[in-house]
Amino acid sequence: MATADDDTVLRISDITKTFGPVTALKSMRLDVRRGRVHTLLGENGAGKSTLMKILSGVYQPSSGSIHLNGRPYHCGNPQEAAALGVTIVFQELSLCNNLTVAENILATREPSRAGFINDRALVAQARRIVQDLGLPIDVTDKVGDLSIAQRQLVEIAKGLSIEASVVVLDEPTSSLSDSEAEILFRIIERLKAKGVAVIYISHRMEEIMRLSDDITVIRDGTYIATKRREDTTIEDLIALMVGRTMDEIYPERVAAAPERSLPPILSVDNLTRDGEFADIAFDVRPGEILGFFGLIGSGRSEVMNAIFGMKRAAGTVRLNGERVHLTSPVDAIAHGLGFVTENRKEEGLVLSQSVESNISMAALSSFAGRLGFLRRRRERMAADAEVARLSIKTASLDTPAGALSGGNQQKIVLAKWLLTRPKVLILDEPTRGVDVGAKFEIYKIIRQLAAEGTAILLVSSELPEVLGMSDRVVVMSEGRQIAIATDHDLNPETIMSFATGHSS
Repeated sequence: MATADDDTVLRISDITKTFGPVTALKSMRLDVRRGRVHTLLGENGAGKSTLMKILSGVYQPSSGSIHLNGRPYHCGNPQEAAALGVTIVFQELSLCNNLTVAENILATREPSRAGFINDRALVAQARRIVQDLGLPIDVTDKVGDLSIAQRQLVEIAKGLSIEASVVVLDEPTSSLSDSEAEILFRIIERLKAKGVAVIYISHRMEEIMRLSDDITVIRDGTYIATKRREDTTIEDLIALMVGRTMDEIYPERVAAAPERSLPPILSVDNLTRDGEFADIAFDVRPGEILGFFGLIGSGRSEVMNAIFGMKRAAGTVRLNGERVHLTSPVDAIAHGLGFVTENRKEEGLVLSQSVESNISMAALSSFAGRLGFLRRRRERMAADAEVARLSIKTASLDTPAGALSGGNQQKIVLAKWLLTRPKVLILDEPTRGVDVGAKFEIYKIIRQLAAEGTAILLVSSELPEVLGMSDRVVVMSEGRQIAIATDHDLNPETIMSFATGHSS
């Protein structure tokens, strides 16, 4: 843990938080030192978010104490926390899509003249912040027009625009490309050099081992251990985090890979959308996991959107050998396709609705009686079966989906599509922002689906995930399909050389 007290900028002692009969945190402790990156590691639902909400003033602790720079620390909201020197960049975006980047970064702190916002000064100040951080963003763009990765960078800029002695970064790279993540890592190094303490929350183990100085593991709301990075390993941390060893991150196949002579269930030929992608051609067989890899901007997600009828594109799509025209998601669902999107918050879930409603919404027609009325009992039984099948941790089927952890929310999205019994399931970043334990469970679900004959298109920005789960890999770069890697080409060096355009 910490050495001399004068090095400890933030001390959290014996913090307990209860919600009625439920104890979310029990005697939590954390010492964070100046100029160091202190990673907080734990599975979804371990208590990380609760602790950060206490630190930001969203929640008040039931007992325990917090000291900042040696003084008792109390705050009632994130604005007070920032004023006291604690800035938190949450994983969930808090941006206004109808406002510009500049307006979002300086929200509530806009420069004014004669009582009116000074737009020119606003843009100039935001531009200085963005340029100082080295972010490739135009501050005059509307946030709603940006990609998810760009919005994440805006969220980071918004948080870091306030001087702080403690900066909390909650899953900051969950939607960033490698190059964008490198920008963030350089920013973190500058923060450390200025003596800022950084609390870092991430599920990417290689990233944690690269950035961290100290690592605290929590499990089930309880403090487990604090390790110096040089004194631990990824395997040790995973064992501490999940309470068990995990010999294999990627589970073995339940059934053998399909024979290549087997007719494809889905074939795509010459799929093209001007300005986004061109000449995409591939097929996938029942029970096959076809991976898609490429750097940000490669067009992977855009291709999936077109296949699912969310975007119009030229070219040919065939299902079981017959040409189909999928002009909307309704068409795609009717033809046996399902789509787990990368943005579960905005596109995959209705956060205010119950777990049951979210699971059943894509398959409601299957619960309709002869007169069109919903058979509520059948709907509830089906949702309950999926909760059990996918081990979704929820107090009840009536709990709002937004109240669940990220890993459990992702399982709800999976459950929604599994109820439609898809022949082809598109998975776009299916494990983004979930912990290693939840990832393992999702991988097992994917393996089981493949064993049952579902064809799976797996899109991921994590190369180990693509290689660990896929039978073949389609590699894309700048809207073009570079290669379909099989057999001896399924290795990190070859795939990355294709993706970066450096293949021979």
